[in-house]
Amino acid sequence: MSALICGSIAYDTIMVFHDRFKNHILPEQVHILNVSFLVPDMRREYGGCAGNIAYNLGLLGGDGWPMATVGSDFAPYAAWMDRCGMIREHVRELHDSYTAQAYITTDKDDNQITAFHPGAMNRSHENRVTDAQGVSIGIVSPDGRQGMIEHARQFAEADIPFIFDPGQGMPLFDGDDLLEFVEQASWLAFNDYEVRLMEERTGLGPDQLAERVKAVVVTRGSEGSHIYTKDRCFEIPTVPAAELVDPTGCGDAYRAGLLYGLMKGMDWETTGRIAALMGAVKIEYAGTQNHSPSLQQLEDRFHAAFGYHFN
Repeated sequence: MSALICGSIAYDTIMVFHDRFKNHILPEQVHILNVSFLVPDMRREYGGCAGNIAYNLGLLGGDGWPMATVGSDFAPYAAWMDRCGMIREHVRELHDSYTAQAYITTDKDDNQITAFHPGAMNRSHENRVTDAQGVSIGIVSPDGRQGMIEHARQFAEADIPFIFDPGQGMPLFDGDDLLEFVEQASWLAFNDYEVRLMEERTGLGPDQLAERVKAVVVTRGSEGSHIYTKDRCFEIPTVPAAELVDPTGCGDAYRAGLLYGLMKGMDWETTGRIAALMGAVKIEYAGTQNHSPSLQQLEDRFHAAFGYHFN
């Protein structure tokens, strides 16, 4: 089975300000804000939801194809994908745009100031789900607005089951838009904040949404996750992390675990636990694609946490 992973591919430039923003931003002067922060520490990471999910699915031995639009500066990321064995067949390069980029500055209080340039991501609708042959499952993750709409419709028309994962793209859609996604999708995935926003915009909580799809997955950070089906709610525990380094990308790692379990026809308890494992592994590393456990190491850690093997 192969998964088509529709979403963003982006560069994340992460900078550290060795002070506190509050010491340099005067509340009474925000209307004439003009500040500059010296950031001695900087790193550039490979990110974006499609890239992150595909990377983590590959660690599990799953076959995932990212579908995204990127820009003229994509070459370093392309080389990274090749080294990691990620398929680039459905990654479209647009030479008149930049690849999507996030510029994130963090202070000593872990506050962040982020600027995001969508670049080529805004033209994700130029890719079509039907361009990928042999796909058995999909996911629509954060991407350009029109791309998310069209890819969901294309999955539905092709009768390919898919996860709708709005994530950071949630603000792009009103209640009617979100209900349309619900009608098309097989599964829904949110974090605890996003599911509350979903209920505010649609009037439907996770239990009610689960009456319309096969399952609704809600991640809850350190409190684990819940998987709602028509019949029951599965409470999925966390996997203890050796160190809490960087939560960025944990949701994408979790979704890779979901895809893997679904592709293998696993029950929800095991699928959710594999997803939880992937989130725990990722949080121990800075960046979204810098962890590289072997499949055997993942299997051993799963057994240590839950007392049984998933393969």
